[in-house]
Amino acid sequence: MVMKKRVLFLCTGNSCRSQMAEGILNHIAGDRFEAYSAGAKPAGYVHPLAIQTLKKMGIDISKNTSKSLDIFIHDQWDIIITVCDRAKEACPILPGHNINAHWGFDDPASFSGSDEDKLKFFEKTAMEIEFRIRLLLDLPENTPHQEYQSAIHEIGALKSAN
Repeated sequence: MVMKKRVLFLCTGNSCRSQMAEGILNHIAGDRFEAYSAGAKPAGYVHPLAIQTLKKMGIDISKNTSKSLDIFIHDQWDIIITVCDRAKEACPILPGHNINAHWGFDDPASFSGSDEDKLKFFEKTAMEIEFRIRLLLDLPENTPHQEYQSAIHEIGALKSAN
């Protein structure tokens, strides 16, 4: 039996981007990956627009909670991905983990505008996250470790086609 790769998405508040990444990866590749999310300084809630956005994509994260990195710090991870610049700076490098990468996304929770514009920004962010996750899923399973790590870092530097 092939073990699922364990992925941890980190963000500062664990209310938007990391929650969406966890939900999207588990939804489209839960047979190959086991995704979780956490925050350096958890907000204590999952943003309602993140829940609404993923619901429109057929993904239910309404029961997710905002979690602290502290509860995962001793777990083994195949891949740890920071999804915001503040988390990249605030989160410690966890020893003994295979791949650490940064995939930066603008924070939809800090976007100013009408309710409709905010929702559109959340949707745009979710599409960018899905774009990068699908690139991750396209990597061949038997890719040598160094090439796999480099490819995951390169994915973080790409801009979505949307």
